[in-house]
Amino acid sequence: ALVVVDMDEDSCERAERDGDLYGPVNAVAAAVRAAGGVLAFVTSAVPSAETLAAGLGDELAASYAAATASGAAGRLAAGLDVRPGDLRAVKARASAFFPGNCDLPDRLRERGVRDVLVAGLATNICCESTARDACELGYRVTMVSDALIGNAWGLHEASLSTFFRIFGDVRPSREVIAMLRGAS
Repeated sequence: ALVVVDMDEDSCERAERDGDLYGPVNAVAAAVRAAGGVLAFVTSAVPSAETLAAGLGDELAASYAAATASGAAGRLAAGLDVRPGDLRAVKARASAFFPGNCDLPDRLRERGVRDVLVAGLATNICCESTARDACELGYRVTMVSDALIGNAWGLHEASLSTFFRIFGDVRPSREVIAMLRGAS
């Protein structure tokens, strides 16, 4: 399964280089579909500004909560190739795989998914949290390095380095696509 994290309208508008993600994400998505895999687009629903304020500050936390309330946090960015059969899931906090945050792990298990590719925003927060928790639940996880963006210089690289050293695999989209083509 390809799990695309937080590539909603609001988050992509906040990202400085979101345009760099659409090509790799859509290319991996096409390869996953061709190999008979599952696509899952995950967005966030911030229950209240208070849940994020300690880590983000009051102003930014209020902005994320307002995006949830307006629906912008639930609408996927226009640059994504989303199809009717793709899964949509909503997470309550950073990780889409932490127990109680999201129903995605159950839905993937029902489909027999054991391997997860992670793409989206931001590498060092929601994507890393999702990838690590998926590993803890027994999934084989690969973070797609050029289909992710960190929220500040160096954080993307640090997250991928730690993930590769301890938790799972890290590969660029071209390698993931080649592996998927070999699997189909």
